This record gives sequence, C-alpha cells and structure tokens, in this order.
Amino acid sequence: MALTHFDGKGDAHMVDVSDKDVTSRIAVAENHIKMRPETLDIITEGRAKKGDVLGVARLAGIMAAKQTASLIPLCHPLPITKVSVELTPDSDLPGIRIEATVKTTGQTGVEMEALTAASVAALTVYDMAKAVDKGMEIGGLRVVLKDGGKSGRYAAT
Repeated sequence: MALTHFDGKGDAHMVDVSDKDVTSRIAVAENHIKMRPETLDIITEGRAKKGDVLGVARLAGIMAAKQTASLIPLCHPLPITKVSVELTPDSDLPGIRIEATVKTTGQTGVEMEALTAASVAALTVYDMAKAVDKGMEIGGLRVVLKDGGKSGRYAAT
C-alpha cells in the first residue's frame, strides 16, 4: 500500500478526488486529558477562573473541525454537515474523555476534521486549567470510526 499524498517523484501533493463518488461520510475520533483529581473537581464544579471549561472546549473543537484544511496542508476544504464534541468527566482517569464526530457528504473523508476537533478541545481544556495544573497530559488520540467512501467502514477495536 502506497502513501497517497506523494506523486511519482516523491513530491507532496493534494490527492485528486474528482473521480470519487459523493457519499455520506462520518468519522469519530477520541482522546483524553489526564489531570489531578482536584483539577477535575474545579472543572466539573464550575470553579475555573476562565469560566465554563467544557463549554468553551466544545466550541473550540467545533470551530477547529471547520478550520482543518487551513491547518493541515494537504487536506481538502469540505462542506461539513455536522460536528459534535462530547467532553465527559471521568474520575477513574482522572480527567476528561473527548469524542468528536464529524459528518459530510462529499468525495473524501472527515477523519482529519474529527482528529483536529478532539485535539483542539483537549488543548482548550489545558489552556483553561493550566493555572492550577501544568502537569496535565493529553493522550490517546485516534480514529475510532470511519464510514463512507470507497474504503468502506473502519471501526477500532
């Protein structure tokens, strides 16, 4: 299997999707941000000095998905039809679990948009809580579901 973002000479290029069928596509990405239990309490109890951490992070993730083609050089700009970002406090982590879902009807998938949304949501949590916990750790970024298009369905195990 060859990498698709390189031409015959080995130069980076944007993949030509003009011959691909327009289909419904979805991608779901997840990650998490670990933190001290006290930091999680501050966030879930709404005591963060910068405000509603989870609400702001949700909006940041949604906005980021829409900007993916501006951030990742070889991504196609896409007509995104849905973005949702769920942030779930998890005391066992301790921290926040993040899941981003992106949908489109188009000629290429939205995995990068889902990954970008999850990443920026986690970075926003870090930004808003770093004053009380500089040791937070972001991890586990991955695509857990991709469906639509020629390559079909992928679901992580």
